[in-house]
Amino acid sequence: MSTISYLEAVVVGALQGVSELFPVSSLGHSVLVPALVGGHWATDLSVTRPGSPYLAVLVAMHVATALALVVHYRRDWVRIVGGLWESLRRRRITSPIARIGVLLVLGTIPVGIAGLILEAPLRDVLGKPIPAALFLAVNGLVLWLVERGRRAAADDSAAAPTPSDDAAAPQGATVDFSAQPTLPMHAVAPGRAGVATAVSAEDRSDARVSRLGWRDALVVGGAQSLALLPGISRSGITMVAALRRGLRHDDAARFAFLLATPVILAAGLLKMPSLFTAAERPVLGPALVGSLVAGVAAYLSARFLSRWFHTGTLRPFAVYCVVAGLGSLVYLGLFAG
Repeated sequence: MSTISYLEAVVVGALQGVSELFPVSSLGHSVLVPALVGGHWATDLSVTRPGSPYLAVLVAMHVATALALVVHYRRDWVRIVGGLWESLRRRRITSPIARIGVLLVLGTIPVGIAGLILEAPLRDVLGKPIPAALFLAVNGLVLWLVERGRRAAADDSAAAPTPSDDAAAPQGATVDFSAQPTLPMHAVAPGRAGVATAVSAEDRSDARVSRLGWRDALVVGGAQSLALLPGISRSGITMVAALRRGLRHDDAARFAFLLATPVILAAGLLKMPSLFTAAERPVLGPALVGSLVAGVAAYLSARFLSRWFHTGTLRPFAVYCVVAGLGSLVYLGLFAG
């Protein structure tokens, strides 16, 4: 039985923490990088070889990644849980953040069902370098196409006649929520009833995301199921679905990360006991070290991407995925034994 060295655990941990949140597929990289390095890395770090401890180590790293997301979005999660509790108590949705909580619950259902049924079969069949490289290139193409579509829509919108100041904004147009006459209750300054204060960026994001319907939540959540294919990014495909449903990049990223957290955490916790069996005990130390690295890398990645998507797009990640996927296909085709 092979084991995993501390060096391998550190490298894979950093890779997992970054690639789980960047829209470049953590599973695809977990399959491809060992194959590209070759040697004992290819045998130690295999997701399909019977008896490999690699899967147990990846489980621990996924839990660390999910915990890093909880820490980064701790304020959101406190507000979501509080909003859901208040809504249950009053038997109605009481705020935009409570509605986001309901959307997250709905969005978790399809990927949870798909994961329970399809994860192991798909991993066993497709968790190999060639399929992972192919799907990574496909992932990049999908990211590129959604950005191209948004640019075309923006160009069409810019070419359209500008409405008069007193005309209603067209459906789907960007709205300045701070300028709206009806403000949410939490935008009213305490102690000054009826006097509205400036609406925070957080409140505006809540308002935009909470406009999604239950069908939107199911579509966006269902898109996560495609991440069961090695090379298809969970965050990337979820963002694509959210962008197609009308969200901005920053809101789509926020919703994607919030939606991914319970899925990653639940899947990891369900499999965590396997790490403490006698067979996996030799890799417990590397798993803990790799998980620490994965958690730190995931937290830093979440902070970076939260800022990036305020102005940035998916295009750089699309280019990377296409180049890395096609490059891996060529390399593996020429040099893989």
